[in-house]
Amino acid sequence: MPQKYVLGIDHGTTMTRAIVFDTDGKVIGSGQREHKQYYPRAGWMEHDAREIIDNLDRVVRDAMRRLRVRTTDLSAVGIANQRETVVVWDKRTGKPIHRAIVWQDTRTQKQVDALADGDPNRFREKTGLTLSTYFAGPRAAWILDHVRGARAKAERGDLAFGTMDSWIVWNLTGGPRGGVHVTDVTNASRTLLMDLNTCQWDADLCDAVGVPPAMLPTIVSSSEVVGEAGRRTSLAGVPIAGIFGDQQAAAFGQAAFGPGDAKGSFGTGAFLSMNTGVRPMISENGLVSTVAYRLGSKPPVCGVEGSIADAGSVLQWMRDELGLFARIADADKLAASVRDSGGAHIVPAFSGLFAPHWRPDARGTIVGLTRYVTKAHLARAALESSAFAAREVVDAMNADVLATGLGAPVEELRVDGSLTTNDDLMQLLADLLDVPVVRPEVVETTALGAAYAAGLAVGHWESLDDIAPNWTSDKRWEPSLPVPERDRRLRVWKKAVAHAVDWVDADTTPDDLVTT
Repeated sequence: MPQKYVLGIDHGTTMTRAIVFDTDGKVIGSGQREHKQYYPRAGWMEHDAREIIDNLDRVVRDAMRRLRVRTTDLSAVGIANQRETVVVWDKRTGKPIHRAIVWQDTRTQKQVDALADGDPNRFREKTGLTLSTYFAGPRAAWILDHVRGARAKAERGDLAFGTMDSWIVWNLTGGPRGGVHVTDVTNASRTLLMDLNTCQWDADLCDAVGVPPAMLPTIVSSSEVVGEAGRRTSLAGVPIAGIFGDQQAAAFGQAAFGPGDAKGSFGTGAFLSMNTGVRPMISENGLVSTVAYRLGSKPPVCGVEGSIADAGSVLQWMRDELGLFARIADADKLAASVRDSGGAHIVPAFSGLFAPHWRPDARGTIVGLTRYVTKAHLARAALESSAFAAREVVDAMNADVLATGLGAPVEELRVDGSLTTNDDLMQLLADLLDVPVVRPEVVETTALGAAYAAGLAVGHWESLDDIAPNWTSDKRWEPSLPVPERDRRLRVWKKAVAHAVDWVDADTTPDDLVTT
């Protein structure tokens, strides 16, 4: 019998990838394409959802053409997506009524403040989330309140709400001609609309946030067949059998199947998560509780996560807005040309500080500048910022484990993402965390996790025991920094963070300093 493959789609913040995997979880071929970033105002970030569908079709065709793989060679397709980015579209025409609002966008701050009413943890027990512009529900409400007639249409059921997985699946399965409107439980857990304890939409939450239930997708598991791709698509007839938020997909691709397993993804942002088992852990230390995965009708597996909004995006900003180098690869070369950051620290709070601080009023800060500091030192400081921020998240994880007894302290961190190709950064990460850092042979773990979920649903793999052995180490970094030096560097970092938080006085808001 001919070899069968599984296709994993990784739709991220800056690009969409399609990757074909064999039964051993190895990459056979791929295609990728960037999509445009829109910044209408300070703090706002948008995508063209139609461009993303066009790009998706192209990257799938590219991946399959290069391999001479046909749709009949695919057992299934799995989709992983940037989680909190929101699309609202007209069910009849299939057209979005507004550009997609990206997870880094901060325009909903006033709504979130009003919801919190002085208590950002108001919904934490039910949702596992702190009230923040990071999460999806308030973005949908903003669109309904700023597009003429949208709220009335939503209440009639004429509009559909979704994170990017919903938009992609709906289009792949027929769009206005009978598209399937679903989201998986990992994405739903990032909306502020789902009860983490029941894994169902909650009417009270929907009412408080301002999202009519009539526009919501059906919540499904991460691993089940939800439909087939339509005949007009590049995947005609292939079962769509896996849906995953990108960070949960990456953890799944890293075989983080048991309590205490931890991974860190370092790409546009940085995201560290820990599996806590079937019981939700409600963090008391600035992390969010979420669904890690759900396989079919089995109980959902939970986790805690710390999100760092800006990691690789700092390098993109230096390239595109400051012109310090022409290519991202040049940043690695610059950073490697100096021994340290020259005393400079960058706290890249472009969208405020996420976990564990949750300070939307914080802004990006560079401290420690002298005439000695060059663009090479700044490139190194930009890279190092994600390692320092990761230490804060791991400290919070370990504190939560100690307090709740769920999970286990982080003893090893499995890493993935574009920044993990930088050996100096990974060594610093191991030094700061004081635990080994391990990079797998297959670094496309987000697409791999989505492919695993899809393959499990159709019997391509029978169980987690079939896929766990596929994970193999490529490189391992052991901590080696002397404790006094590590502690000194962490103290300096905390001072830099304090500057980012205290950049304005109590009577000034960030909007006061923006000319519109």
